[in-house]
Amino acid sequence: MQLIDGKATAAAIKEQIAQEVAQIVAAGGKQPHLVAVLVGHDGGSETYVKNKVLACEKCGFKSTLIRYEEDVTEEELLQCVDKLNQDDDVDGFIVQLPLPKHIDEQKVTMAIDYRKDVDGFHPVNVGRMSLGMACFISATPLGILTLLQHYNIETSGKKCVILGRSNIVGKPMAQLMQYGDATVTVCHSHSKNLKKECQEADIIIAAIGRPDFVTADMVKPGAVVIDVGTTRVPDATKKSGFRLNGDVKFDEVAEKCSFITPVPGGVGPMTICSLMKNTLAAGKKEYYS
Repeated sequence: MQLIDGKATAAAIKEQIAQEVAQIVAAGGKQPHLVAVLVGHDGGSETYVKNKVLACEKCGFKSTLIRYEEDVTEEELLQCVDKLNQDDDVDGFIVQLPLPKHIDEQKVTMAIDYRKDVDGFHPVNVGRMSLGMACFISATPLGILTLLQHYNIETSGKKCVILGRSNIVGKPMAQLMQYGDATVTVCHSHSKNLKKECQEADIIIAAIGRPDFVTADMVKPGAVVIDVGTTRVPDATKKSGFRLNGDVKFDEVAEKCSFITPVPGGVGPMTICSLMKNTLAAGKKEYYS
């Protein structure tokens, strides 16, 4: 079994980005600028946005954090989005999800200029990806694809089972794996013979949001297992009182795998790294002029 080290891979990529940004700035070009909009004080979102700010520093980006309390109105948030759309100094921005229930997440996503949508959630970017056109790809699927390529894991002709069909991970991941010539099956809570589907998979990508869902008896020997799960579970041994738990029962599944990602330290760092890649592309106007 070989551990897929997302933390080390992300660090190497961010170093490459930093070198390219330094060259751009030295040649008189513009420093890429990423803005994050955070509503409320959700613990997971706070940590995620903090890591994004730190990643911007590593990559040499300009970084701005805009905060709102949970009682911010939908109109106020949409006004912020419009202002960022119009700001020529802002290359890309994200509105951190989830949002409070009184705000329509889809409405906010639709309001973002797709040319600055470095999260890759806008329908224009989703549609272009489905057609194989240049676009901003959702950060987690892009990070997984980058890991597979970095570790020279073959996808062509392989059977890939994706657990979960979310718009952010499952659906775009299925399309990306098809572009890699994999035979893809997307499973979910209503799938029949789910265990059998997993047992036949060469690659399992678990993004179902259920801690320890994938067990050893669901994995064939030599399979590649990518764990996207990040559920917070109580843990009295941790200073924070909780730990991150993946969708895969790591200790028993790892013994059967050829490759496996840990949680934390696997897909998570690559998600933030992919956001940095998208921001650099936005700054360079690689996809949209």
